[in-house]
Amino acid sequence: MRRHPRACRRAETGDARRRQGKSETGGHVAGHLDAAVGAAREGRRVVGGLPHGRAGRQDAEEIVSAALQSRTAFILANTSVLTPPHVPEIRLHLADEAHDLWHRTEEELETIGLPPPFWAFAWAGGQGLARHILDAPESVRGRRVLDLASGSGLVAIAAAMAGATSVTANDIDPFSEAAVALNARVNAVEPSFDNRDLTGDPALAASFDVVLAGDVFYDRELAGALTPWLQNLAEAGKTVLVGDPGRAYLPKERLEAMSVHEVAVTRALEDMEVKRTTVWRFAA
Repeated sequence: MRRHPRACRRAETGDARRRQGKSETGGHVAGHLDAAVGAAREGRRVVGGLPHGRAGRQDAEEIVSAALQSRTAFILANTSVLTPPHVPEIRLHLADEAHDLWHRTEEELETIGLPPPFWAFAWAGGQGLARHILDAPESVRGRRVLDLASGSGLVAIAAAMAGATSVTANDIDPFSEAAVALNARVNAVEPSFDNRDLTGDPALAASFDVVLAGDVFYDRELAGALTPWLQNLAEAGKTVLVGDPGRAYLPKERLEAMSVHEVAVTRALEDMEVKRTTVWRFAA
């Protein structure tokens, strides 16, 4: 039986988001690019070859550009611009049944070095949270916003459209950065991107007014790390909103329901056609 990437959204999957991404061209090229990007972001110069035989000293901008171009090309080849059913105001580069990426199993994706493509789907939790933000723009208007585990950038884009002063999309998957850039361009917004694992960063409290997280409680380990961190941010006076369609590891305490959404989903992803999604606020 073929396993769809949806399996990684279910309980007991392990920390799928923490796998390092590689490009469609295979592990060697993508691994080199990832190492180069890391060096570039730290301000170091790199000696070595890039794809197509390029060699020698490369400056940081060229290295980052090469990596993003590779991932951008992959996303463009495997997605179409579609509208999530619960947030028709927003357009995203998404995989659908017409694309090979939709049909590939988790094992096949690992074989070619591609981490689970969360960025290629508009998950129910993210759709519900994005809808809430657009319907209640005062929740983010004039405020500094972080979209945690951004994936496609759906929630970050909604926050930007709703009038946030600044929006930062955060995800450790290197493909997410390319996806967010493409999707932001389609929607004429300009969120910034941060590829670090911010969990537990004590300096974060001073950087943002609102923290958003769509559909992040599907994995025991990830939820165990996120829950106390998000709670601490709420206790520090930050607004923390999460969109969740009943995932296994949603915290059971200190959550206040803000809105409920019946989100149309694809049966191939969720084994049902509608997911009831609640937007919760972490209580201080």
